[in-house]
Amino acid sequence: MKKRLTEKEKNHYRTLETRENLPEFSCSAMSKEEYKVTLPLNIFNIMFKDGTEPAFSHPLHNNKEEGIYSCAACGQPLFGSEAKFDSGTGWPSFYAPLAPEYLEFEEDYFLFVPRTAVLCSCCDGHLGHVFDDGPSPTFFRFCMNGTALSFK
Repeated sequence: MKKRLTEKEKNHYRTLETRENLPEFSCSAMSKEEYKVTLPLNIFNIMFKDGTEPAFSHPLHNNKEEGIYSCAACGQPLFGSEAKFDSGTGWPSFYAPLAPEYLEFEEDYFLFVPRTAVLCSCCDGHLGHVFDDGPSPTFFRFCMNGTALSFK
């Protein structure tokens, strides 16, 4: 079961910690059926069938290069390397997105307890989950599937 968060609930996860110079991007999302044809199966399953990858399995988990992490489906920029940290969970983790409007949130109950899923605001692809146990300055841990991200 899933439930979109209300604007008030979303504001809990929105942060003022954003990058000053945001990359330019124009959203031109496709339908889920079009993504199924164009994306590799593993990316489609994680992003549009709410899958996840095994912990410590994706190379972006250990990536230390400077750059931008974008949505693997539509290319929307999501996170800057300056907000990445090692959470010890085995997935790429960030304390803030590039801009709050780049993410959407919904509550899911896949593990029988409510969690807050993070979605790309352009294509609605599932990226991972956000938790309230991250580092300062936001104390959020955006725990993302590396498969749902691309890096430049």
